[in-house]
Amino acid sequence: MLLIGDDWAEDHHDVEVQDETGRKLAVAKLPEGVDGVAKLHELVAKHGGEDLEASSVIVGIETDRGPWVQALIAAGYQVYAINPRQAARFKERYGTSGAKSDKGDAHALADMVRIDRDQLRPIAGDSEQAQAIKVVARAHQTLIWERTRIFQRLRNGLREYFPAALNAYADLTLLGADALELLVKAPTPQAAAKLTRSQITAALARARRRNRTAKAADIQTALRTQHLGLAEPVTAAYAATVTAHARLLISLNEEIATLEAQVKAHFHAHPDAEIYLSMPGMGEVSGARVLAEFGDDPTRYASAKARKNYAGTSPITRASGKSHTVQARFVRNNRLADALQAQAFSALNRSPGGRTYYDKQRARDVGYNGALRQLGNRLVGILHGCLKTRTLYDEATAWSHYAHLHAA
Repeated sequence: MLLIGDDWAEDHHDVEVQDETGRKLAVAKLPEGVDGVAKLHELVAKHGGEDLEASSVIVGIETDRGPWVQALIAAGYQVYAINPRQAARFKERYGTSGAKSDKGDAHALADMVRIDRDQLRPIAGDSEQAQAIKVVARAHQTLIWERTRIFQRLRNGLREYFPAALNAYADLTLLGADALELLVKAPTPQAAAKLTRSQITAALARARRRNRTAKAADIQTALRTQHLGLAEPVTAAYAATVTAHARLLISLNEEIATLEAQVKAHFHAHPDAEIYLSMPGMGEVSGARVLAEFGDDPTRYASAKARKNYAGTSPITRASGKSHTVQARFVRNNRLADALQAQAFSALNRSPGGRTYYDKQRARDVGYNGALRQLGNRLVGILHGCLKTRTLYDEATAWSHYAHLHAA
């Protein structure tokens, strides 16, 4: 058996090769790409011998994706993706000075997969379809997060010099195509006050708004309301920044819609999509996000509890002396947690059993977030059962163990 610690950077990899006893066999700095992988294979062949099986090569690295990782998996090596926080805590065994080097990191990673391998999680053998869903689903969500940041900057800018616009476009949410179009056309209070009703109506029509005549009248009135102003040069400066942010939001809206179509297309092509969509509160986008983060390797989660632990929905116990508390998990996959929280919220109106279970938790003085998290935890367990048995969600079967709740 060979143990390899791989400390990766953008253009190279520092690796250390150990045997089962921890004896250092080789240290190397390998280039990124095909040449680097070939040299790594040469090191394995040199120190492992002809009889060494690929599955006996154990690699520890602080990432779970990328061509390099996929090349290692394709070679048959066992690859463990190690959380950087785990690696940092492990290195404290060597000293508390905080000293750091790439060679030292590679040594620590090799030691980790040699000593603590049973406590680490190997990279899942997800299908190519699941990997594709993960790429587009994460990119889609990242663009939405970026849009939210830019929206907040836009809103703060308007609040500083043009608060009337916030009132005028409140019903359009400032993210609508019509509100952004009008902001680009008239970013200053003076220009906005000159907008005609026909111009406003035309923008509303292009955004397919209803009751356009009444909305246009309300917007025009709000834009012409007297308010405190700033000096003209300052107003012009604010207008330039708001215009830039508005144009960015217009572009982001278009790209998010395009990427959402890709998310749905990749999701529907996956054989597990029907099972995910059968779950209460699970839509196409949320289903794609949950599938992407869970993966589709059937051997990854040994039990429903293991899936719940990874999802971060199951609680953790902290016991020390006379102190004993049960707390929510805060170190978790936030993308997955957000999607499951949204599903649990939607399930309240789509699953009678889920709603009853949630109400029962609330009756026990559990807070809103806690009760919703417990419902999400139950739904993760139900999803695990559906995936394991290859069956669609059934309301009666899913909540059969909690039938007494319906009668309560």
